[in-house]
Amino acid sequence: MGAWLVKRQLTGVGKRLRAMRDELSVIDAGLALLADDAADSGVRSVVSGSGHDVAEHRSDQRHADVHRARRERLVGAISDLERRQDELLDKLSAATRRSSGGGL
Repeated sequence: MGAWLVKRQLTGVGKRLRAMRDELSVIDAGLALLADDAADSGVRSVVSGSGHDVAEHRSDQRHADVHRARRERLVGAISDLERRQDELLDKLSAATRRSSGGGL
């Protein structure tokens, strides 16, 4: 694979990684708030024992769980992209060594 193609792929992977990391920051901030809301509603449901508070807690907890699952998927996707980036960097290094005609 030519060095120019590897560089092009690296650029694409880098852009995707930046976007995913930005999204992860947003999810982390939202998840912190949702987890706090779920904890607060959980305390309210225990203290009051009312059906409404219990239902509210379940809803808040489900919402936090959905965001937590999204975060886990995103972290996995970021890890996969980082591995791909490492592979491409290895290929670029090998292509550069070949084109310079030397080894280490």
